[in-house]
Amino acid sequence: MFASLQHRNYRIFFFAQVVSLTGTWMQMVAEGWLVYSLTRSPMSLGLVRFLHTLPVTLLTFLGGAMADRYNKRAILVVTQCLACLFSILLYALSVSEQIAFWQIGLLAVCLGVSNAIDIPVRQSFVVDMVGKRHLPNAIALNSSVFNAARIVGPAVAGLLVSYVSLPICFLINALSYLAVIVGYMVMKLPATHSAQNKKDGDSSLGLAVRWIWDHEQVRPIFILVSTVSLCCMSYLVLMPVFVQERLHVGADGLGWLLTANGVGAISGSITLAWMQERGNRQQLSHLGLAVFLLASLCFAWTTQPIGAGVLLAVSGWGMIVFFATSNTMVQGWVADGMRGRVMGAYAFCFIGLSPFGHFLAGWLAKVMGAPFAVSLGSAVGLVALCLGQTGRIKSSRCAPIDR
Repeated sequence: MFASLQHRNYRIFFFAQVVSLTGTWMQMVAEGWLVYSLTRSPMSLGLVRFLHTLPVTLLTFLGGAMADRYNKRAILVVTQCLACLFSILLYALSVSEQIAFWQIGLLAVCLGVSNAIDIPVRQSFVVDMVGKRHLPNAIALNSSVFNAARIVGPAVAGLLVSYVSLPICFLINALSYLAVIVGYMVMKLPATHSAQNKKDGDSSLGLAVRWIWDHEQVRPIFILVSTVSLCCMSYLVLMPVFVQERLHVGADGLGWLLTANGVGAISGSITLAWMQERGNRQQLSHLGLAVFLLASLCFAWTTQPIGAGVLLAVSGWGMIVFFATSNTMVQGWVADGMRGRVMGAYAFCFIGLSPFGHFLAGWLAKVMGAPFAVSLGSAVGLVALCLGQTGRIKSSRCAPIDR
């Protein structure tokens, strides 16, 4: 279950990420609360998330190409330093009590640029720390770190916003980046072979995209991940609306509800780490997606805080089972020389498409209400899943039989 932790470099990475991601979730909760307090507009929440992730849409392929060409660790140190700087600026502005919505949006874009490079490089860096044998376990443990932070971060942020101050969340996040920066610098890594892919950028990227499209097992994964990212993640963006207008709990309630979602997600990560090679990954991925979508659909209409917490926990389990299993399948099939570019494409589908979904969700919530926006997205995801299952069955029926 913890096989990847036998590697020294991964142990450093693992525990540094626990600290850093906890700070990231604290900032995310505090930022959403700040935006809604300033504007009282669900569309503003969607716009800020749009600005956070729009650079990923535009630059994630560049990050993937850089991962295949240059020293991954050096790139990651630079992106983490930039993210630390942006968090410090957000803290300074919020302490002044004169922060404007446009300033939050500008810093969201800056942080998004850093993330656009960081995400594909970091995902392709995992195999350098653990090797291919322990890659599935490492991906599952990465998900557990991310979601353990979702348990601690939102709860702490809710308490700090309610009883201390909102800006302190931004300062804590800025300091948390130092753990990752130091961790990268003390790692002992073997010589890399990034230089082997120094080809023309456009043709190199085109090769990766063609590989994804021509691979019959990978292409459906990218289509489903794209659909979920675009249509089915709006409940996180609109959470302050549900908290204040339907569930009627305060900032600490927002933290605990997001924590419930994180509890479910980390249980999904633990499930995957424990299973390792057991079971059919494709079936497990589809099961996780179905659970996630059905729970999200039910959450959209509940008015009971306890029931909402339970549904968020269930949806968190399904969400992480789907995304982590999809990531594992893609990385298991791709060659090392193309890993950065393919993971750049995966990051584009997973995160790069989400700004359009966030913006659309904010608009739908403003026009027709948050429950309708979340319900419509879940319904679209269920239709895509059903179509994917139907196509897989037809493909298997038409496949030639070995005699």
